[in-house]
Amino acid sequence: MTHALFQTLSAKLADIDTQNLRRKRLTTETPCQPHLVVRAQPILAFNSNDYLGLAAHPQVVEAFKEGASLYGVGSGASHLISGHSQAHARLEEKLAAMLSPYLESARALYFCTGYMANLGILSALADSAQGDITVFSESLNHASLIDGIRLSRSAIALYPHCDTQALGEALTACTSNTKVVVTDSVFSMDGDIAPVRELLALCEQHDAWLVVDDAHGFGVLGETGCGILAQLQLRSHRLIYMGTLGKAAGVGGAFVAAHDTFIDWMVQRSRPYIYTTAAPPALAHALLTSLRIILSEEGQARRAHLQELIQQLATSPIPANWSRLPSSTAIQPIVIGSNADVLKASAALQAQGLWVTAIRAPTVPAGTARLRITLSAAHTTADVAQLIHALRSLA
Repeated sequence: MTHALFQTLSAKLADIDTQNLRRKRLTTETPCQPHLVVRAQPILAFNSNDYLGLAAHPQVVEAFKEGASLYGVGSGASHLISGHSQAHARLEEKLAAMLSPYLESARALYFCTGYMANLGILSALADSAQGDITVFSESLNHASLIDGIRLSRSAIALYPHCDTQALGEALTACTSNTKVVVTDSVFSMDGDIAPVRELLALCEQHDAWLVVDDAHGFGVLGETGCGILAQLQLRSHRLIYMGTLGKAAGVGGAFVAAHDTFIDWMVQRSRPYIYTTAAPPALAHALLTSLRIILSEEGQARRAHLQELIQQLATSPIPANWSRLPSSTAIQPIVIGSNADVLKASAALQAQGLWVTAIRAPTVPAGTARLRITLSAAHTTADVAQLIHALRSLA
């Protein structure tokens, strides 16, 4: 007899199918790059976050191999036991140096993933406030920020997307001793950029912290790729900055950069940092090469080429019944509406040898299902022209 739990789960899965919300995986057979092989068939992909095309960069690959030779495959323990290697320490020093123009007494802490980094930030803040804390969260924040706030057991106040007036009114009314504003820099499903300058001004006015998740900005934004703070030339001791290293940096992991005192507090009280095995040192060793490329003339050239591709796609026509979200970033979403229609469009593109992911609820609001097109410096203008032609054929 089938267990009752399995019957319940089967019924729920059937309901997901009815709503065209079933998620499915495709297995790639080649390195992360625009031209992939999936199910033994070549396909041109526009759905990774490898914005600078560093995931398969020969120098980064060689650095990873070298790191494995120097440090082995695994770290063997948490950072606070014996897993904190020389490679981790050098990576944190380099990241702190990159962010030091924007953060007072900057120090960095390396995490296995961006999800864990965000959980770590929010839990450490809540611990410091001992319950007397309100977190003001952007309505379109990433799931990792939302979960971090929930797990911190802080009081939560949502503010509408990019609505600084509503946020200011909420901050004014708040009586908590610790106030924290939390936002993505680049919103991962819309591609637009938060008004970070205005948010910081509000935090200065109301004695609040500002947590910025720059997952989709680090490596891409700013003249040297140092992210949203560099692009806006902001500096404050109130900033807590999170950047991921598996997107534009092309490898894996994430980091938190902030004032040295807060980072030291995280080492003492951030459970997602304390109670997990450190990432393989070879990753950190490879990331040092990624950061060197990001800061170099090659990095500047890759960002410039990416901007050209963004303009090429953003100014191209799309079917009249679709809508393009305003975005100046590598994330270029096209809203189609219904789940069935976006799946149909994604399948039609795949039939033409193009891989563009269909994004549906709960990742985005119901009724706003979309094709999330992402561009990489590894794409060519011919690649984007092929995508444009395919999109037009679906009209």
